Amino acid sequence: MFRRLKTSQIVVDVIVAVGFFVIAWPIETITVTGALGFEYRLGSLGSVLAGLVIAGLFSGALALRRLSPALALVIAWVGALAQMSLGRPPGFADVAIFGVLYATAAYGSRTVYWAGFASALVGALVITVYLTAGPMYAGGLSWQTLPLALVMLVAAAFALGLSWTIGALVRTAVRARENRDAQQRAEAETAAEQERVRIARDMHDVVAHSLAVVIAQADGARYAAAADPAVAAGALATISTTARSALADVRLLLGQLRHRQGDGPQPTIADLEELYAQVRTAGVQLRVDVDPAAQGEPPAAVQLAVYRILQEALTNALRHGAPGGAVDVRLAWLPDHVDVEVRNPVEPGAPAPARVGHGVIGMRERAQLAGGGLDATEEAAVFTVRARLPIGDPA
Repeated sequence: MFRRLKTSQIVVDVIVAVGFFVIAWPIETITVTGALGFEYRLGSLGSVLAGLVIAGLFSGALALRRLSPALALVIAWVGALAQMSLGRPPGFADVAIFGVLYATAAYGSRTVYWAGFASALVGALVITVYLTAGPMYAGGLSWQTLPLALVMLVAAAFALGLSWTIGALVRTAVRARENRDAQQRAEAETAAEQERVRIARDMHDVVAHSLAVVIAQADGARYAAAADPAVAAGALATISTTARSALADVRLLLGQLRHRQGDGPQPTIADLEELYAQVRTAGVQLRVDVDPAAQGEPPAAVQLAVYRILQEALTNALRHGAPGGAVDVRLAWLPDHVDVEVRNPVEPGAPAPARVGHGVIGMRERAQLAGGGLDATEEAAVFTVRARLPIGDPA
């Protein structure tokens, strides 16, 4: 029944209604004689009381038009019926009807919306009948006055319908703006969720790879500490370098979470040699074949996807590969796409990397975001990751 309004809106509506009443009441107390054929005569006291009732009802409807369009419409109809029952001609107070019809279309519920439309049509008919065939019209309705009645009906319907139509247009514009705002909020939430997923994926790649290298180096240093201290010292240096690099990457990702700024510097294919060096220092026999090499500068998204896929695939080789087994990496930069393949032996009976953790899922998502695809299979104790990424914007 009542809409939620700001206090300032309620205050404005009340002030407008009071001002309207101050203007309408003196006008409604004037005795009209002979205007438009009316024979309306009341004593001064009766005219004042009738004007008070009519002006009060229509001013009340005007005050409630936004707070409760349904109640305002009812009060407006009560005012119109009271006006006709008192035998009064149309007056200044009737202007409030236009504001009420506008509010029913702009702010009312679906029922009130159509009730306002019906009121515009019925009201036009009622006012026409009242002015041309009512008890106050001296001549009564005849064939001679029928054209005038039709003109009056059309004019009344146009005036009342116009105010309702303007409210309906405002309602449509408000709904369109609300839908647009809701769509923008949904798009912003989707973008934020995608950003969180991307950062989580990057965090997984950085931490998983760095920890795999650190664990491998730590195990090697522990076994070599007694036999060859120099090897242990080198392993500790590698652990320190890897941990510092991972810490810098994690700080960058956390900064993106805090500040929602740009992506910041991202790995490219130029950083692959450092990645290969980390894996080799962890004790893995790594063989890399790049044929053909990249021509020109591939898109940044493709470079990042290639780096992250290789990083995760080599991390899987460190964690799940057979000890002492060689890892083969093949890159083929063709004119329209790049092929990535990583092969590493696995221990018989060990859990397949494709069924452990989120690494393979993350690699597949990386490939899909770049417009390509990725497969991870295990055959004859060899785990193989194959990805194909288009060079250019994904279709």
